[in-house]
Amino acid sequence: MSGIPTPSVDIQWASDAPDAPDESQLSGWARHAAQVAGGVAGDITLRIVDEDEIRELNRDYRGKDKPTNVLSFPFEMPEGLPADAMEPLLGDIIICDSVVRQEADEQHKPLQAHWAHMVTHGVLHLLGYDHIDDDDAAVMEALEIRALAEQGFDDPYGESTDNTN
Repeated sequence: MSGIPTPSVDIQWASDAPDAPDESQLSGWARHAAQVAGGVAGDITLRIVDEDEIRELNRDYRGKDKPTNVLSFPFEMPEGLPADAMEPLLGDIIICDSVVRQEADEQHKPLQAHWAHMVTHGVLHLLGYDHIDDDDAAVMEALEIRALAEQGFDDPYGESTDNTN
């Protein structure tokens, strides 16, 4: 996939996240998701948080007072600024380590595979993909499945297996 523009990824650690993948893996998964979606240049901030922080964000921005696995906040250019006034920012992805770990365990999925899925899912949201209706969900899920398969991970929506990517 050379020649396809990919974003830069800045990782922020706001939680100890002892089971989280390293920065190289997180960045690689984010860039690959962008490539599979057709490529995009810009900056992504990926923030690893605890349950308190993600619960507060989920409550304040989605009206759901509970922790969640991943939230995406696409960047919106401030009104009145010319399009070239600043470097292209794609947005922020917030992932909660403990929720991802718990879900992987409950769903009998390899932890690394679930992390890769959450990063991929978050990037696709930043790029405008959604799963509100069935047609949009089918498009987004197909991109997720492809991006993960190209990196050796199983279909996150299919039956789990015991691979350890």
